[in-house]
Amino acid sequence: MKESSGLKLARGDGAAVEVVNPGGAGDVVLVCEHASHAIPAALDDLGLRPEDRMSHAVWDIGAKALALHLSEAFDAPLVAGGLSRLVYDCNRPPEAPDAIPARSEVIEVPGNRGLSAAARAARADAVYHPFRRTLSEVLDARHPPFALVTVHSFTPVFDGQVREVELGLLHDSDSDLAQAMMRAAKARGIDLDTRLNAPYDATDGVTHTLREHGVARGVPNLMIEVSNALLRDAEGVARIAAILTPLLRDAIGDCLPAQSHDRQGAAR
Repeated sequence: MKESSGLKLARGDGAAVEVVNPGGAGDVVLVCEHASHAIPAALDDLGLRPEDRMSHAVWDIGAKALALHLSEAFDAPLVAGGLSRLVYDCNRPPEAPDAIPARSEVIEVPGNRGLSAAARAARADAVYHPFRRTLSEVLDARHPPFALVTVHSFTPVFDGQVREVELGLLHDSDSDLAQAMMRAAKARGIDLDTRLNAPYDATDGVTHTLREHGVARGVPNLMIEVSNALLRDAEGVARIAAILTPLLRDAIGDCLPAQSHDRQGAAR
């Protein structure tokens, strides 16, 4: 596949970032970096095989639908990626090799193979920087206290290994919200295999958004990872949203000042 010297999004390609409910008054901002499977036409599906085109490598299956449920439940702004993470992974900085992967698990991505530094920079300019700028603007427009929560899904089988975990609660250097969420899960006795920092942790590079936008601002932050086996249809998404909503509400109540939590309840 011939390398493109740049990436200019055409009409119909989709935007690099979408903001849902920008005026939401709840005390949480939601992020879904891997919300979309869209690939700009100029990239010719990145050379993916047809059977891989809608796989977990391309996007976080069910994550946006789940994030939309949470946005409604918490009256929360949601900043969502508008293009596939194979075009550019908005949860990675430009210097990260896996920001534009040539292979994802067992899936080859020919259109990302052997890219020059200029081509990688062009991808970052078209996708990452607009996403980062938009998220920063949404966060900067709010006044603490509030929490930052990113929403992801993962494949239940990776490199041939079955993952028993169903709900992962991930953190970077600030573990307060993740720990509070875990306490809430135990207190409510939810029927999901729930673990801290699984199936990934900060050493895998997955907490970039938390570190860049949550830790840096001193706001409680959390990455939610749900097995995509639980998010395959609207009924499954609604079930997981119904489980997560009270857990997240309890956790936010533990981590934010009482008066802020009271305002959140009043907003509902």
